[in-house]
Amino acid sequence: MIKVALCGVGYWGRNLLRVLSSNPGIQLTAIVDMRLEVRERLAQSFPSAAIYEDASSVILDPSIDAMVIATPVSSHYSLAKAGLDAGKHVMIEKPMCGSSEEAEDLVARAKAYGLTLMVDHTFLFHPAVRKLRDLVASGTLGHISYFDSQRVNLGLFQPDVNVLWDLAPHDLSILDYLFSAEPVSVEASGYCHVNDKSPDIAYITLHYENSMVAHLNLSWMSPVKMRRIALGGSKQMAVWDDLNRDEPVKIYDSGITIHSNQDREINLPNYRIGAVTSPRISGPEPLAEVVEHFRRSILGQERCQTDGDFGLRIVRTLERAQSALECSLQQVAYSKRNTFNIIAAE
Repeated sequence: MIKVALCGVGYWGRNLLRVLSSNPGIQLTAIVDMRLEVRERLAQSFPSAAIYEDASSVILDPSIDAMVIATPVSSHYSLAKAGLDAGKHVMIEKPMCGSSEEAEDLVARAKAYGLTLMVDHTFLFHPAVRKLRDLVASGTLGHISYFDSQRVNLGLFQPDVNVLWDLAPHDLSILDYLFSAEPVSVEASGYCHVNDKSPDIAYITLHYENSMVAHLNLSWMSPVKMRRIALGGSKQMAVWDDLNRDEPVKIYDSGITIHSNQDREINLPNYRIGAVTSPRISGPEPLAEVVEHFRRSILGQERCQTDGDFGLRIVRTLERAQSALECSLQQVAYSKRNTFNIIAAE
């Protein structure tokens, strides 16, 4: 029985609380939350767990084997560092940290102490994503030329991160899981509508060494919620619509045949439109799988799929995208100022 403490019972922490408390191999020993009303409610619902305002008691308790951190990103590093230094296994909500420097330090500590450091990239445990990976790995889709994602909704605006750091980790983790590669180039643009220092819309383009391009459409400003990923292959194409409960994954036997460079100047590609199939997608709740994988990784029964090195790669790409996004925002602001000055001069 693994004794676990949960730090943070906010939007995502509530889900972790549910699955942690229902896992028969885990004893939820302690719960941490800063809000008094939440602690009072937790004390009634979980009488066997110790309820704390901060994590210091958890860190000092030698009987607690592991910490699950679902707090604001700014606190991920300090809590995870303290937990690892105290000899505890740690799982962190995505993104792992606010910088690659922090993530690198946590990875080094976990390896030095021989502890499990895991990042909760839940979508990698989704049966639809695993189906996409099977399609890519088996060569069913052929050479993948593009990955296109739409991850948009109205809110939820986050106080400590922008839309890039909130939504992109999902797609970046799926990209890493499917292709085991980091991009060679990252471009980004976006806009700040609500907070002039925090983008709420972002468009990210990632170029890969194998000539694949990935495009991420991220927004907190959309009137409709969309969770859709399209993979374009030379043999077939696949689309995953996470909001389609009946047929979430569809495989299109469609594509184009590209001629040689000499013929391409005078001939259009040949188009192939074939059948559409929808494989059966089923499996346990992804988050429950995440928690069980964390437990089994601690026991040495499974190799951790989303370990610190995995989380570090995602943070590195986020930093590259953030840098590109800031450059784009500065260029737009400069152009606006110049246009205003020209109009004013006239």
